[in-house]
Amino acid sequence: MKPHISVLTPCYNEEGNVDALYGRIRAVFDALPEYSYEHVFIDNASTDHTLERLKALAGRDRNVKIIVNTRNFGHVRSPYHALLQCRGDAVVAMASDLQDPPELIPEFLAKWREGYKVVLGVKAASKESPLMFAFRGVGYAVIDRLSEVKQIRNCTGFGLYDKAFVRVVRRLPDPYPYFRGIVAELGFRYATVAYTHP
Repeated sequence: MKPHISVLTPCYNEEGNVDALYGRIRAVFDALPEYSYEHVFIDNASTDHTLERLKALAGRDRNVKIIVNTRNFGHVRSPYHALLQCRGDAVVAMASDLQDPPELIPEFLAKWREGYKVVLGVKAASKESPLMFAFRGVGYAVIDRLSEVKQIRNCTGFGLYDKAFVRVVRRLPDPYPYFRGIVAELGFRYATVAYTHP
């Protein structure tokens, strides 16, 4: 039986991006026939035409699943809730704004096949302003000094999470989780894949 991969993309007012994102992810999996997949979009009460575009995609592709929030639950709780609904052997989480390149998915899967339960996309460089990139580095340094758990730097949550990790997360009683902190704290063996953040 083929390994089944869930691709999770949270959305809020992404009408200009979801079709392009869908096409790029479909192209990735068309080139990976050894996997089956589902593409799970969670719409966080968008006020534009995102939901209509998602429904059109789901109407022509049974791999597309949609979760529709009744209201905006924020950029933390909404994707966290969607992660718990995914049924794949692994979940690839990525933003819908095209800043996380779907073309890294084969590299994530290669690391997963090597036995890593978590594979994280890490920004080796960024096309944002140098000042902002440096400011983020200061933020990580402050968190590291205040926390018992060393954070994984320049990781936004873009990555692959094995179902074993998701099972543990389902048992956590945290209604407003700091997901990147959870990844570091749970201690699963992880690999990183470096990329340039657009």
